[in-house]
Amino acid sequence: MTRQISDLQAKDLQHVWHPCSQMKDYEQFPPIVIKRGEGVWLYDEQENRYLDAVSSWWVNLFGHANPRISQALSEQAFTLEHAIFANFTHEPAVKVAEKLVELTPVGLNKVFFADNGSSAIEIALKMSFQYHMQSGKQSKKRFLALTDAYHGETLGALSVGGVDLYNEVYQPLLLDTVRAQGPDCFRCPFNDRPKSCQAQCIRYVEEELVTHHDEITAVIIEPLIQAAAGMKMYPPSYLKRLRELCTVYDVHLIADEIAVGFGRTGTLFACEQAGISPDFMCLSKGLTGGYLPLSTVLTTDKVYDAFYDDYGTMKAFLHSHSYTGNTLACRVALEVLTIFEEEDYLSIIESKGERMRKLALEAFSAMPFVGEYRQTGLVGAIELVENRVTKEPLPSEERIGYQIYKRALAKGLLIRPLGNILYFMPPYIITDEEMEFMITTTKDTIEQFFEEREG
Repeated sequence: MTRQISDLQAKDLQHVWHPCSQMKDYEQFPPIVIKRGEGVWLYDEQENRYLDAVSSWWVNLFGHANPRISQALSEQAFTLEHAIFANFTHEPAVKVAEKLVELTPVGLNKVFFADNGSSAIEIALKMSFQYHMQSGKQSKKRFLALTDAYHGETLGALSVGGVDLYNEVYQPLLLDTVRAQGPDCFRCPFNDRPKSCQAQCIRYVEEELVTHHDEITAVIIEPLIQAAAGMKMYPPSYLKRLRELCTVYDVHLIADEIAVGFGRTGTLFACEQAGISPDFMCLSKGLTGGYLPLSTVLTTDKVYDAFYDDYGTMKAFLHSHSYTGNTLACRVALEVLTIFEEEDYLSIIESKGERMRKLALEAFSAMPFVGEYRQTGLVGAIELVENRVTKEPLPSEERIGYQIYKRALAKGLLIRPLGNILYFMPPYIITDEEMEFMITTTKDTIEQFFEEREG
C-alpha cells in the first residue's frame, strides 16, 4: 500500500537530496515536513509534534524559536546582515572573539571565523601545517588521528576521520594520516573501568609518536566523546596524558569541540575536565544555539606570531570564506554566550544530567539487548547488543537502530541513531516531564521492537 504524501513531500522527493541518507529509503519513509518549533518540540504539517532529543544534530541549546535569541537576530537583521570581513570588522564579531578568549582554556588568544565545523577542522589542519613549514620543520606533513574519529566531511576532515561509513569510499583522495587505536571503554582491552582508568590505551598514540613525531604536525581528537562513532566516552585522564605527549614530541594538539563544546559534557568545554589547553580549539554547532552556521578556530599567540610578518614574506594565512564573520551569526553567537554568562546553565546541566542518568539506568539497565548505558554531562547513549555478556554487536544489516528510530517517531520522539547506538542530547531547557517522556518512550519502543524481532 502506497503511503499518502503531501504536496511538499512530493516536491521534496522530486528535487531535494538530503544529507547522510540513502534517498531510496525516503520512498517508503518520506521526509517529515516541519512547520514550526517551540522549546524541545518540532511540529509537522498535521501538527504532530516530536521531542527533539538530538537537538537537531546537536546544535540546539536553548530550545527552538527561543524568544531571546530570535529577538537579537531580528534586531541585527535590520541593522547589518553581513559585510566583507577582510579589512572590515563589526561589533558582534569583536565581542564574540573577546568572550571566547575569556571562556576557553588559557592561552587561546586568537580567533579565526569560518562557516561550519568541517571548515574549522580544515583551517586548524592548514594552520598547523603552515606553522611548522614557516618554523623550519618541513618534515612535518602528516596528522595523527584516532580510530573511530569523526571530524567532518570535507576531504581534509575526512582524512583525519576514522569511521569507514563516511570515508572509506574516498580513501584514494585522502591525506596519508597516521592512525592510532583510540579509547574504547565499553570493550576495554585492559578491562579497566572509566572511573579508575589511568588511560593505559594512550600507549597506542605514544607508540605512533615515538615512531613518527618528526613527520607529524598535529594530533586531532574529540575531547571526552567520540560522537559520530556512537557516543564513545572516555575519561579526562586520557586527554591529560595526550597533552603531555604532544608537548614532549613537539606536536600540536587540535581539540575538536564542535560537538562537545558549550556545556554538552557538563563543563563549558570538555578540555576543562582534564585541565588542559590545546594548541587549537575548533568550535561550531552550539555556538549559535541552533540558529545559523558559524564556526571558529582558536589558537595561541605562538601560532599566530609565526604568520605575522611583512606581506612580501608570504607568511599570511590566505584562507577565506565569503561569509567569514557573518554579522547575523556572530550576533546570535554573542547572545548565546551572554545567556551562559547571565544564567547558570552549567548548574542546570548538572542537575538535569543527574536526573537523566537516574531515569535511564532505571529504564535500561536490566534490558537484555542493552549492553551499556553511558553518559557524560547531558549526553547519554544506549549501546544495543546481541549478547550482553559477550558484548556481541547486533547485525548491522538489520538496521535495528533505524527501525527503532522510525517507531519512536510514530510515538512523537526524535532519537536519530548512530548505527545500533541510540543517544540523547536534548536542549538544556528540557523539563522533567519531557525527559520522562523521552526515556519512557525510548524504553517502550526498544521493548516493542525486540518483542517483534524475537517473534
